[in-house]
Amino acid sequence: MNQKEIIRLLKDMSLDEKIGQLIQLSGEFFSANDISIGPIEKLGISKKMVDLTGSILNVVGAKETHEVQERQMQKQPHHIPVLFMSDVIYGYKTILPIPLGLGATWDLKNVRQAFVNAADEASAAGNHVAFAPMVDVVRDARWGRVLESPGEDPYLNARFAENMVNGLQENLKNKKGQAACVKHYAAYGAVEGGKEYNSVDMSISNLFQNYLPPYKAAVAAGSEMVMTSLTTLNGVPATASKALLSTILRQKWGFDGVIISDYASIFELIKHGFAANEIQASEEAFNASVDIDMKSPCYANGLQPLVTNGQLDEEKIDQAVLRVLNLKNRLGLFEDPFYGASPEREAKSILTSTKRQHARKLSQESLVLLQNDNHVLPLNKEQKVVLIGPYASRKTLIGMWAIHGNPQDTITIADGMKRFIPDLKVYQGTDLQRSKKLLKNLGFLNEKEIAEAISTPKQEQKNNQEALEAAKKADTVVLALGEETYEDGEAGSKTDLRLPKNQRQLIDQLANLGKKIILVLINGRPLVLNDIKDKVDAIIEAWFPGTEGGNAIADVLFGECNPSGRLTMEFPYSSAEEPLYYNHLSTGRPESNSQHKGRFVSKYLDCPSGALYPFGYGLSYCDVDYSSLQLSANEITPDQDIKVSINVTNTGKCSTTETVQLYFRDEVASVAQPVKRLINFQKVQLKPMEKKPVEFVLSLSELSFFDNTGNEKIEPGFFTIMVGPNSRDVSSARLYFAG
Repeated sequence: MNQKEIIRLLKDMSLDEKIGQLIQLSGEFFSANDISIGPIEKLGISKKMVDLTGSILNVVGAKETHEVQERQMQKQPHHIPVLFMSDVIYGYKTILPIPLGLGATWDLKNVRQAFVNAADEASAAGNHVAFAPMVDVVRDARWGRVLESPGEDPYLNARFAENMVNGLQENLKNKKGQAACVKHYAAYGAVEGGKEYNSVDMSISNLFQNYLPPYKAAVAAGSEMVMTSLTTLNGVPATASKALLSTILRQKWGFDGVIISDYASIFELIKHGFAANEIQASEEAFNASVDIDMKSPCYANGLQPLVTNGQLDEEKIDQAVLRVLNLKNRLGLFEDPFYGASPEREAKSILTSTKRQHARKLSQESLVLLQNDNHVLPLNKEQKVVLIGPYASRKTLIGMWAIHGNPQDTITIADGMKRFIPDLKVYQGTDLQRSKKLLKNLGFLNEKEIAEAISTPKQEQKNNQEALEAAKKADTVVLALGEETYEDGEAGSKTDLRLPKNQRQLIDQLANLGKKIILVLINGRPLVLNDIKDKVDAIIEAWFPGTEGGNAIADVLFGECNPSGRLTMEFPYSSAEEPLYYNHLSTGRPESNSQHKGRFVSKYLDCPSGALYPFGYGLSYCDVDYSSLQLSANEITPDQDIKVSINVTNTGKCSTTETVQLYFRDEVASVAQPVKRLINFQKVQLKPMEKKPVEFVLSLSELSFFDNTGNEKIEPGFFTIMVGPNSRDVSSARLYFAG
């Protein structure tokens, strides 16, 4: 349809029809030939408004979306197609590593292609909008949703944001893409105490400099939609924040796409104490520019009274509806309501060998080698290797938010390793969790499932003893431990970042045998490994590695590929250090280089300061030396960029990929600045013993900061330029800006 036809359609719609376009309901409302009365009564909306609903949440599958689309269009007076939206966060059926693992690849090109692949699968199944990418900057590992984010750095998250959006939307025109919905706007990753749905409070400079850049990058890349955060920001719920939505997003950034609330967040304005009832909640959210109300009764019951009472101009409703209709039109739904989806295309598109191969490559790149004492890795086929641990044979390697993925499609660690050692012996050793209380608190498992997850004491002892006896006969133990799937993700907040007690006890027992131990971790957040690292020889952080995870882990273990992953969140010495992040401000009494000595500096009495494993950290099977950092000039001007160069040399006997990272610090500014900030990076391929120069071009604009009015500025003075393999181990030089 052309724009004139869209406007004509809009003018012919009744107010109820218009409001229907601004409502999103979930699949249980549409699962039968006649709409189920139960969900209607529970939510408190009319059957009429359900019939007029403009978008539907988490109904997928070509057959299912066809049936629901046909029914809903028949009920709709103008036969307007519905939008199908779903959580396609890191894959649809071919599941990628969790986004925290994708961040660890530092591989923008391959991540973009992975999102092209995910969009192809989801579109073949009839989905139109992917609730992705989630690019919240995350600095507190206690928050379960860190698994959804690329990590703690605003620059890196922004780069991933644009590439993920571009990947999802690359093939929109030929109906093989997904409209991207960036989330959660804004600053959801800064919830106090790392507790889900908690409040956020921060300075304006912190907001603009550290939290807004990834969302802005997604919008600049053309993201069709933005989802609001479930939290308050500086006392105002994000879903009703005119400053965030109208002023920054719409006016400053020029976003004219669709804004959708997160699940029930408009109704939750009442719970926040920001609105007295559904009508006021609707008014606050709508006036802030939220177009679609996800799974709440507010717009369905509240918008019409606001228009009738003269509190809301119907013209404003028209503007919101027009944004929704325009999105449907850009997707071609008025001509093809089924978006090219069919059971035949779905079957051909899902879990193809090409998509599996690409997912495997990203899984390989996401693995971070944290420790490799005495070069115990890679393994060789001649060693006597035993695989032990609750994740040895488990297929649950895809993580909580792969809601459309099937664990049965997953390659286990045992499957992967048996390609190298066909007669590999595999033992469980212990359970993932022995705490019934914790498993119950996860909220996903029933009593029967909890009972099945926890072995009887007698069985636990038997499993443990069998594993220890097998380890005694082996040269090397590969130990697969980690978190239970539902310990991470939404509402997965924790105060203890250690492995469960039973898993730590298994490590102790194996360590007493004097065997080489390779610890493979399956988890969705940074863990506390301080009391473990000296008991094992090597540590591989594998995250939840996805459908091809077992193959990727085996490829790295046996040296088929050299690990190249680099952390994008710091690993703490203790849970109590959180939030922990590399780009923190200095204090007046830093632990090093302070005018004070001993006790009276910024430190802990019982724990080292900083990270056990810093941002950007990761090892490979060969060492890379950095030397000869040089600047092309000592002074930078608005008209003259500076070249930053350094030599990197592979001193090992195998090829490797090195991620060279560029940081800077503004030494003196009118708003105190972080000790360092990432501003660029390059992935460099190095052959054995090869030396390469690496060059960055640095412009003055990259040295800017934000003040407490949200204005970007650059002030005269000195800057420290730093280059290295991670945020801790850097070479530095000084640069001057005269102003």
